[in-house]
Amino acid sequence: MKREISTVQLPIVDLNVIQDKIYLIRNQYVMLDRDLAELYQVETKVLNQAVRRNIKRFPEDFMFKLSHGETANLRSHFVTSSWGGARYQPLAFTEQGLAMLSGLLNSDVAIQVNINIMRAFVFMRNKISELSTINFKVDNIERQVEKLNKDMEEILHIQNDINEMQEQTNQDVNMQLELINVSLAELQSSVAQSMPKVPMNPIGFRIEE
Repeated sequence: MKREISTVQLPIVDLNVIQDKIYLIRNQYVMLDRDLAELYQVETKVLNQAVRRNIKRFPEDFMFKLSHGETANLRSHFVTSSWGGARYQPLAFTEQGLAMLSGLLNSDVAIQVNINIMRAFVFMRNKISELSTINFKVDNIERQVEKLNKDMEEILHIQNDINEMQEQTNQDVNMQLELINVSLAELQSSVAQSMPKVPMNPIGFRIEE
C-alpha cells in the first residue's frame, strides 16, 4: 500500500505584511507576541506558554515585556484593538529572540514564517544601510553647499569692497582733474593779465591823403 504524501499548501506570508508588524521599541526592532501568534496560526496564550516553559532561552536582550506606557502608545496607533484586556502587556521579541523562538515552534507553518521573518529583517537592515549611505551623502552635499554659500558671500564682500574702492578712486581722480582744470584756468587768466597790451593795426588798406 502506497504511503500518501501530504499536499497541504503552506500559506505564503508577504514580506510587506511582516515588515508592517516590526516595531522600533527601546531602540530595537522587535515583533510582538500577538502578531507572531497570528502569523504562526496559533493563539497568543499558546505561544506565550511555550516561551514561559523555556524562559531561560530568552534573556532580556532576546525578549522583554512592554511597559504600560509602551503598550498605551502602541494602542493609540490602532483604531480597533484586539489586544485583549487593558492589563495585557505584550511580549516583544528581538531578532535574536525570534531565532530562538523558531526552535520552539516546529510546525511547517512556523518554519516557513520564521524563514520569511529572517528575510524581512535582512531586507530592513539593507534598507537602513542604504538610507544611512544616502543620509551621509546628503549631509556631505549640504556641507559642500554651505561652504559654497560662505565662499560666495566672501566673494561678494570682496567685490563690494573693490567697487567701493573703485568708486572712491574715480571720485579722487575726478576731483584731481577738476583741481587741475581750475589751476589751468587760473594760470591762463594770470598769464593773460601779465602780458603787455600791444596796439593792433587795423585790418584793411591804408589810403594816403
